[in-house]
Amino acid sequence: MAAVAAAPSRKTETYTDTKRRDDVRGANISSARSVADAVRTSLGPRGMDKMISSGDGDVIITNDGATILSRMSLLQPAARMLAELSRSQDAAAGDGTTTVVVLAGSLLRRAQSLLAAGAHPTAAADSLHRLAARAVEVLHGMAIPIELSDRDSLVKSASTALNSKVVSQYSSLLAPLAVDAALSVVDPAHPDLLDLRDIRIIKKLGGTVDDTELVRGLIFDKKASHAAGGPSRIENAKIAVIQFQVSPPKTDIEQSVIVSDYAQMDRILREERNYILGMVKKIKASGCNVLLIQKSILRDAVTDLSLHYLAKAKILVVKDVERDEIEFITKTLNCLPIANIEHFREDKLGYADVVEEVSVGDGKIVKIIGIKDMGRTATVLVRGSNQLVIDEADRSLHDALCVIRCLVNKRFLIAGGGAPEIEMSMQLAAWAKELHGMESYCIKEFADALEVIPYTLAENAGLNPIAIVTELRNRHAKGEKNTGINVRKGQITNILEENVVQPLLVSTSAISLACECVRMILKIDDIVTVR
Repeated sequence: MAAVAAAPSRKTETYTDTKRRDDVRGANISSARSVADAVRTSLGPRGMDKMISSGDGDVIITNDGATILSRMSLLQPAARMLAELSRSQDAAAGDGTTTVVVLAGSLLRRAQSLLAAGAHPTAAADSLHRLAARAVEVLHGMAIPIELSDRDSLVKSASTALNSKVVSQYSSLLAPLAVDAALSVVDPAHPDLLDLRDIRIIKKLGGTVDDTELVRGLIFDKKASHAAGGPSRIENAKIAVIQFQVSPPKTDIEQSVIVSDYAQMDRILREERNYILGMVKKIKASGCNVLLIQKSILRDAVTDLSLHYLAKAKILVVKDVERDEIEFITKTLNCLPIANIEHFREDKLGYADVVEEVSVGDGKIVKIIGIKDMGRTATVLVRGSNQLVIDEADRSLHDALCVIRCLVNKRFLIAGGGAPEIEMSMQLAAWAKELHGMESYCIKEFADALEVIPYTLAENAGLNPIAIVTELRNRHAKGEKNTGINVRKGQITNILEENVVQPLLVSTSAISLACECVRMILKIDDIVTVR
């Protein structure tokens, strides 16, 4: 009987080698954490900038997390997941791209210590899922509802997004400009929808960022075609957007025509002249005096001869308009694109007070202002002393517009300056005490991980991070949930009174996406390479 009883115990005492799984998981976590540490110094208004140099000599100076990570050539799959995480945050909220990566890095660090203490990866991943849902509830409890008519609150939140950028000194100019641009394109029929494709940003070298302006109309980053002495300013303009060529027709296939004498040559030239003249007469007959011509890949959209006739007819011509701009132009001018000369009618034209060529910096632009029945679009002309500044102003303006888009979609604001992260950390730690077993232990660890944001903000501002975070915890324990780090004054204040606010969507999106990414990394126990 003794021999029979001993048999099952030998079967259960099996040894499973988990070293490879632990090694793969450890390598993934280490790679992802090293990416998070690389961008961590860029967090906050006092964060450092990165100079990114590509192999072809292209240089970018930025502290935008999504831009930095998109330019990194990452080989390890888990490290690439963090770059994609930043891109997801950029698509969902437009701001908080550095925050989400730093949060994910901190959660991974805590996860690593949990796994080393013997926690199962699935238990840690499930705890993260519950933690994310609870954290979003905490953030909703802190949120302050706003209305789109409250322009000051919108400007404050746009300023907060711009304060951590290279061009932060121009936030007093760019923030109101971004708010005005965004509000001008919101359709009253769909008040919770803001399409950023309706806002066009034109970059022009010369001047400073102070010269950046919002234009109620259209701008073309090219000069008018007046090679044949055409007009450069038209008042009471009637504008046509054409998608056909004002040039002699060509055969559909590659052919050569042999001309044997001068009489035939004269006849061909005469036919070409008559053909173009006929087109110009039809254009003039409709009352059109400004012609926007789409770029053609088959043949020249306009020839010197057609420009000559159009100049004689006193028609201002802007050629080589890109195909993907046509939709924006027609929406702005409230007109229809004309695909054939036979369809050229007055009802398809757009109307404006003035179309003129203006000198800007070392080049020229064509400006259309005073558009009649203008569509819900806006154009921003960004200026700067060099290309690096212009590119960074463009990226910063895009982030500010994304912040306003967040507020249009979800009309709630919360305090910035590390206040929501400390509040979440404290409330989640208190909730962890009500739970039991491994889940309680995991949630307590992950709750502490959220303190990385205020800690990093203080560290990047040159403050004592331990003293600041301890004081912050103390103030939040007393119920001051809007208390955060004021990096400008180097102390802890009520951050709402300092106008440091951000959209609720930025924080909820950051915590949800970071937890989801960390859960995915924790659940990977092997990497299989397929040839």
